[in-house]
Amino acid sequence: MFEKLQRAFWKALTPDLVPDQPKATAPVKDDAALDEAVIAALGGANNLKTRQRVALTRVRVELHDPTLLDATALRNAGVPGVMVLVGGVVHLLVGLSPT
Repeated sequence: MFEKLQRAFWKALTPDLVPDQPKATAPVKDDAALDEAVIAALGGANNLKTRQRVALTRVRVELHDPTLLDATALRNAGVPGVMVLVGGVVHLLVGLSPT
């Protein structure tokens, strides 16, 4: 009973992170996989320090050199939203990944 209440509470707070029903597991792939065009717009693979999916529609990327970021190229690569934070941290709005 408590588990159902707890799940409903977290579902209300973070609807895109808590699934209604557990889904069948698929082969594991890189959760923060980015297209080559997106990686190039971020300054190349060597400029990526870390990347991590933080929600179903967001990827958090930490860059070695944030000046290499090309926001126009990111939009052309299909990333509709970019939030640049202090310390080379960038949040990308990437949408749902294809399954």
